[in-house]
Amino acid sequence: MEKLINKILELRIFRAFKVRTTPRWIILLLDMLIVMTSYVATVVAGIYSQHTVTAPLSILYNGFIVFMVYFLVTYVSKSYTWVIRMSVIEDLYRVFMVIAVSTLLLVVLNAGRLVLFGVVFLKFWDILVIGAVSFSMMMIERLCIKYLYMRMNSATEGRKRVLVLGTSFGSVFLANALKGEIGGKYLPVGLLSIKPNEERDEINGLKVYIYDPTRMNELFEKNDIDALIFDSKSDNLMNSGFADYFIKNDIPLLTMNKVAEFEQNGNKDEKTGISTYVKEVQIEDLLGRPPIVLDNPLVSQHIKGSCVMITGACGSIGSEIVRQVANYGASKIILFDQAETPMHDVSLEMKKDHPDADIELFMGDVRNRERLEEAFSKFRPCYVFHAAAYKHVPMMEINPTEAIIANVMGTRNVADLALKYDVYKFVMISTDKAVNPTNVMGCTKRLAEIYCQSLFFDAQKHGKKTQFITTRFGNVLGSNGSVIPLFRKQIAAGGPVTVTHKDIIRYFMTIPEACSLVLEAGCMGSGGEIYIFDMGAPVKIYDMARRMISLAGLKPDVDIKIKEIGLRPGEKLYEELLNDAEQVTATINKKIMIAKVKTYDYRDVCENVDKIVDLAHKGDVHGMIFAMKQFVPEYKSQQSRFEAIDKEIENTASPSDAALKNHQPTAE
Repeated sequence: MEKLINKILELRIFRAFKVRTTPRWIILLLDMLIVMTSYVATVVAGIYSQHTVTAPLSILYNGFIVFMVYFLVTYVSKSYTWVIRMSVIEDLYRVFMVIAVSTLLLVVLNAGRLVLFGVVFLKFWDILVIGAVSFSMMMIERLCIKYLYMRMNSATEGRKRVLVLGTSFGSVFLANALKGEIGGKYLPVGLLSIKPNEERDEINGLKVYIYDPTRMNELFEKNDIDALIFDSKSDNLMNSGFADYFIKNDIPLLTMNKVAEFEQNGNKDEKTGISTYVKEVQIEDLLGRPPIVLDNPLVSQHIKGSCVMITGACGSIGSEIVRQVANYGASKIILFDQAETPMHDVSLEMKKDHPDADIELFMGDVRNRERLEEAFSKFRPCYVFHAAAYKHVPMMEINPTEAIIANVMGTRNVADLALKYDVYKFVMISTDKAVNPTNVMGCTKRLAEIYCQSLFFDAQKHGKKTQFITTRFGNVLGSNGSVIPLFRKQIAAGGPVTVTHKDIIRYFMTIPEACSLVLEAGCMGSGGEIYIFDMGAPVKIYDMARRMISLAGLKPDVDIKIKEIGLRPGEKLYEELLNDAEQVTATINKKIMIAKVKTYDYRDVCENVDKIVDLAHKGDVHGMIFAMKQFVPEYKSQQSRFEAIDKEIENTASPSDAALKNHQPTAE
């Protein structure tokens, strides 16, 4: 019998079941055939039971009415478009509604004909019988299609054997969906229960394995299992360190964000035909970042209908702010950046994803005050998000004067013009490297923070309404030049993966999360605040490197070497979000806090910034760094040629302007 069924399934008429979904017209045709079969059967049964003969034209006429009613209801309800092999309750409900509505319409038509002409084309009980028979046969039809799909697509060759994490309804559904996926790449062979007292040995034909961290490797090898797959509901468990048990045993991890690919449209890779929602776990998936909420009513209230300007709009942070601002419905978005190709790329993306957004592309450099003023005077933005800056620590140690001119003078230009043109809110993007800075870049960002904060307090005294707000956070995952893309390239090239120090740690946040918090902090602030974000637990870069190698299916220090190359100029082991003298106050968002920082007199700030910028323009690196360290005494260089200036300052009992003048200018 089994062989006979397989022979039949190889016939041409069943080849439609080998495609991803049965063509919709076939389902519609089958449904209509069922309805007409039910009608004919009912008419024939009536003739035999009553021993009367109905005129052929009357049978055809009545049949045409039944057909049109059922066809129109089916077509309008789209019940034939559902993927039958995946639907059960939904199909039952939709077919029932089609039958019920069609039956009701036929009853109404019958009653209308009786009132108008005194006759009926079908008896009431005949209409009910047609509906009942049609419903039964349609459900049998769908069960047969499901069976045919399962038989025609049950091949397991070439499919990776996987365990599905968990024994919940969602896990079982995921396993069954993967098992029945047409052209699927993964074959679930069991469920991995994390409940030590799990009593069930099998669920829906899937064997249940009990999680035992000491026997994971043995379990996967003994049962020839290739990977563990889990869905988004298990993210918290995996982020808590649970994933490490599998990574250490070189067991590949797969994640699925949702099961939407099993719906009618699917989400298949055009080349492979495999679901695009099933992917190998990346290090970003295991860093414990929560989902991002992008429908904040506070932000929407501020941004919707407002003109927003973003400097550095084509960088990692700036471009994400552009996207989120567009989602919130800004009336106009000004992209201010000096990078031509990235500007072009962002503009193409916005045209595709946000065709209705009013985007202005304004090429310019924040160091060019005249060009900046053109943008402010032309567009009169209500909100300014200042993300333009040099950010790479080693590069700025080599080119310190450029760091001052871009990060300090550039910020001053944007802030001054925001005040001049009555911008409602100016939000500056700072960094955790501004806290107890050990490098030039960090100190320039601290100087920019100081300038914006002091400008706000001075402007308040003169009745100005512009609110100056600073946001301070750590590293963002996947940003240009960050460590994760670097490690990924090094692993792809066969290694070695380079870390500067085994003990170095960093805070990480996703780009969307960082920008979401920037927008919220900017909108909740009233001016003068320096907001810091909850960055979660710090991550050891060395451990991250090992995990990334393992996630790639390789063994650290065996397949890929990890090489320690020493701290780079200006780099410190532990980043901070606050210095020892700073405290925080809470806000309505537990992820956002306000740092209580030292405040400065605006005139004193201007005098020192003028001096530092002037020395930068002259190329006097020594004098410039000396002045920076005097004004920001917590700036202590590490792994840098400028450590000598720290010692020089320590040996100077009372530094003065006269002492500063004695320093000979040195070219950068």
